[in-house]
This record gives sequence, C-alpha cells and structure tokens, in this order.
Amino acid sequence: MAKTISAYDKEVSDDLYGSGSRYVSKQRLEAMLDNEWGQLLTQLNETRGPQTRFFCFVDTVSARNFAGTNDQHGWIGLRFQLQPGGTPNDVLLHINMRDPSNALQQEAIGILGVNLIYAAFYDVQIKDLFLEGLAQDVVAERIEIDYMDLHGPAFETWDRRALLVDLVRAGFAESVFFSTKGSALPPTEVLHNKAVVLAPGYFGHTDSVHTHVHLRLLASAIQELQGDLGETKSTPAGFFCLTVAPLVPEEPAPETPDVLRRIDSLLAAGDVLLFRKPELYQMTALVNRHTKAPVRVVGGLSMVIRAFEDIYGNLEGRLLEALARLFAQNVRIYVYPMTAADLREWLKSASVNGWEWNETNGLVSANELRRAPPLGHLFAYLLASNFLVPMRLPMEG
Repeated sequence: MAKTISAYDKEVSDDLYGSGSRYVSKQRLEAMLDNEWGQLLTQLNETRGPQTRFFCFVDTVSARNFAGTNDQHGWIGLRFQLQPGGTPNDVLLHINMRDPSNALQQEAIGILGVNLIYAAFYDVQIKDLFLEGLAQDVVAERIEIDYMDLHGPAFETWDRRALLVDLVRAGFAESVFFSTKGSALPPTEVLHNKAVVLAPGYFGHTDSVHTHVHLRLLASAIQELQGDLGETKSTPAGFFCLTVAPLVPEEPAPETPDVLRRIDSLLAAGDVLLFRKPELYQMTALVNRHTKAPVRVVGGLSMVIRAFEDIYGNLEGRLLEALARLFAQNVRIYVYPMTAADLREWLKSASVNGWEWNETNGLVSANELRRAPPLGHLFAYLLASNFLVPMRLPMEG
C-alpha cells in the first residue's frame, strides 16, 4: 500500500476532490478516482511504473446513522492495471447496506473492498469467477449490489447489460434499472422520493402492436395518479416491471438473452425495472425503500386474479400476509378490464376456477368480477376500500 486517506470533513473533501456534487454519488466517486490515480502516477510512475501494476480503491458511503433513518448506501470504485504501464480499468459499484449497525456496515465494506481488489487482479478473465470472488462472505446477506459499471480493456468482451441481469439472477440485487436513455443507474436514483407507477408483466410478445398497448396503459395510469396528486405535483415516474423468475414455478428460469429481448422491446415504450422475485408485494417493498410518495401498480384482471390465487407458501400468513404487505404503504392497484374471451382463455390456461363475472360490450371490469366466498369477501372489501381501482381502457391517441 502506497497511501491511505480518509476525508470525513466536507471542507477537506471539497479541497481534495472539488465541490458541486453530492458527497455520496457516482460523480463524487469518479472525481475521487481521478484525483487519487493522478497523484499515484505523479508520485510513483517514474520509479515504480515499469515493474508495478498500480491500483486505486475509493469509496463514498452513507452508513447507518444513530437513529437508522438515513438511506444506507454507497459508491465503491476501483481503478487498476493488468500489466505495468497498461491502460487502466475501472469498476464502479453502487451498494445498499443491510447490516443493522454502523460498525458492521464498515466491516462489510472492508470485506467487499478486499474481494474486489483480489478479483480484479486474479479472476477478471472469467466473469462468473469475478462475480463469485466479489460476493464471497458479504454480498446478498450483508450488501446488495444493484449497479455495476465497467471500463477498460479488461472488460472489452463483457456484455454490460447482461451483467445487470446477472446481478439479479445471482441474488446480488433485488432489482436493477434499464433506461430508455441508454445510461444505466441504480434504482434508488430513479425512485428517490417520487410517486411511482409500476406495470408488471411477463411481456412475452415483443412486437410493436403489443408495445404500443403497454405504452398506452402505463401512460394512462401515470395520468390517473397525476390527477390524484394534483397538477402542482411533479409527474409520477412509470416503469415496466419484469422478473427473472419463471412464469410458472415448475418451469426453468428464463435465460439472460430472453430477458434482454423482452427488456429491449419495452424500452421502446418506457423505462424498465428488472426484479429478482415475481410477487407484487416484493416489488412494492423495494420501491417503498426509496420513496414515501404514493405507489400504484397497474395491470389487467389476470394480474389481480393471479395475486389472489398464488399459494405464498413462503409466508406464514399466506395470502393475508401477502396482501397486507402489498397494501401497507400507500399502494393501490389500477385494474384495467379484459375481454371476456381473453379472461376465459387465461383462466383455462392458468387452471384457475371459481371466478364469475358480468360483461359490458364484451369487456369485464374489476367491479364486474366475483369470487365465491370466503375469498370473494376479501376481493369485495379491497374493491370497496379503493385498494383495487377499476379503470377504463385508454382511448387511442
């Protein structure tokens, strides 16, 4: 080690790395890397450069405060050479810390840092080995990695978009974000303190007709929430939601190319959040980590019926606990109608029985759907309490 430094005081940090950016941000992390790398080369390159592989590790973190009320996350960066005098490579990570105390979080970051440095020098040739080494003893249980950005010749053959999918598939992250603008960000950056509309689905059809339908439904739900909030509030953020879990529990999980194919079709219409777990309450729980503003889920009748018919064997309270978690924090579901023919066909394919309905002009809305007691009483309660909000199909435009 040539040097270690800690700059806890903001004035010291500004003097070293410049002012104007948030202290726990990607911009600050990159400024730290540039500054420390520049000093390292200035001081040591002439004497040690021909025979030494340099590296520079930096982090900027908001660990748990005394009350535990802050967003406990951070940015970690590594710049390194694979050979003396070689072009540098960068690894940038966004992490969320799960340990219950400040001291444990500091320890976990130290372990992650050592893992990262070792993996960069010894495991970088194979992506799976690199991720395995990075995760050892700390990722998933203690630290979540929901963003990874890579630069340099060491990563020329790596598919960065597939890497984000791998973070979710391997359990490193509960969710990752794909942007229509092409630039990836951690979910917290796009969810922070915003009213949010989530549009979950499998999205197996990737043609332009289905994409247009998805866009209209999401845009209509955003407009509905905007009306609930009032025009003075900022426009809610809307996201299509996919999962790496299989559509049917007995089936194998989708492969990364299939997940990326569906993501690409949706990016023509809007931003995408990719989740590790398929349950609606898991999706809203993650969103509610980053915002206290209203959250709405939008979908058709099939989505609501599936939420009622799932087993939830992982929860002690089964369906009641799942619904309590789903609607616990200012969450509502906007429910769009389905044609009676599509609903009948979906119920048959899903082997679901017990649902009846009336229809109007061939369409079935949420308030025309019925379930036999006792489950029907719960469905009726959620409708009457406005947890389930029947919607009209948006007009073409």
